[in-house]
This record gives sequence, structure tokens and C-alpha cells, in this order.
Amino acid sequence: MEQTELERAIEAILFAAGERVEISRLAMALETDENEIIRAADTLADRLSFERRGIRILKLDRGYQMVSSGEMADFVTRALETRKPPKLSSSQLEALTIIAYYQPATKAMVEQIRGVDSSYSISALLNKKLIEEAGRLNVPGRPIQYKTTPDFLRTFGLSTLEELPAIEKVDFGEPLPEEQQASEEG
Repeated sequence: MEQTELERAIEAILFAAGERVEISRLAMALETDENEIIRAADTLADRLSFERRGIRILKLDRGYQMVSSGEMADFVTRALETRKPPKLSSSQLEALTIIAYYQPATKAMVEQIRGVDSSYSISALLNKKLIEEAGRLNVPGRPIQYKTTPDFLRTFGLSTLEELPAIEKVDFGEPLPEEQQASEEG
């Protein structure tokens, strides 16, 4: 399939889908290899962005999605009378940050880092579809593990988790500074 025709086909599929479509699924439907899909979709995304069109193609993990341009958000909102996504409280943002960087993460891990109960925050993040269950940890009690979702990537304008800014992570193999000091004093 010619490059221009491939771009047009990808554009039509993404428009009709209204959600993220896996690269492998596009390759299968268009009977071409994944590298050709990536090249054509990236070229299309670059052209839409360069021309400052009202739509964009986002690469999300191993797929693509057609979305409206951020520059047009006010017009889209007014026209469709949709409400803005709910804001995250500071406790929800803290919990989400911990899950994003340490995933898969348990509620106990989030609470250990934050130092407070995080049940409400995790429940709210699940309801907002920013995190999802990622199985259970194989330890007594089998706690639920959580990971971020494609909605998390979309909400924060990321293609992959590797785009998160670097942070200094807590090493759970070593005692936290407070624990170290308490054991030295006691």
C-alpha cells in the first residue's frame, strides 16, 4: 500500500474507532508490518501538528488515538457542553504519583510513602480510570497491585511512562531515615 493511502486509511480507522487502536491491529487490518504503520502514523501526526489542525494523532504506549487539539479545547467544550475533567486533590495526586513511578504498587506501599491512609485516594483514582488493578502480590494477604492506565497517559499528555520526569525513588530494601534514627536511639 502506498504511503499516502496508508496514512489515509489510518486516519479513517482512528477517527471511526474513537479510542486507542493497537499498532498490531492496524498492521493486521491494513496488511502491512508494524514499522510501516508507525512510520505512516507518525508522519500523519507530524503533519496534523505542523498544520495546527483541529485534530491530532497521539501515540499511546503501543497504539494510536485521534484526539482534538488542545488549542481547540474551549471551542469543543462550549460546542458539546462537556464539563472539564475533575481536578485531582493533592492526596490523589500524591497517590497517583507513587503508583506511576513504582508500579505495580500496593495500597500499603502508597501509605508507607505518604504516611497516611490512602484508601479514599486510590478509590477515587480507580473511579476516574487513572489507575487499574494489576493482579495481586504473592505475599500473605495477597494485596492488590495497581498500575496506571492509558487514560493516565492521555490525561497527562504522555506517550509512555518513560516520559515521566526522573525522581529519586525510595529504596524499600533499606530502612527509611526515620526508622534508622529510631533504631539508633532505641
